[in-house]
Amino acid sequence: MSCKREDFDKIKNNPKNVSFNDLNKLLRDSGFTLRTQKSGTTHFTYKIKGCYELLTIPYARPVSKGYVKDALDLIQAYGNLDED
Repeated sequence: MSCKREDFDKIKNNPKNVSFNDLNKLLRDSGFTLRTQKSGTTHFTYKIKGCYELLTIPYARPVSKGYVKDALDLIQAYGNLDED
């Protein structure tokens, strides 16, 4: 099992207590890129090739469960979890 898959499963099993840094790392490792941020904002926007949807996540501790679930759905659909 890849390290990304382990991180994905860990977050999926407990979506209430996810730090922004852990979710950011999983998104970046899964192939998502961070769009250029405007100054003064606390929201981070991610995109991935092949998906027209943008994922916006506010910087919060912990990240809200709804944002985590949206991220996990997109990672599962478009991310490369099993590649190292």
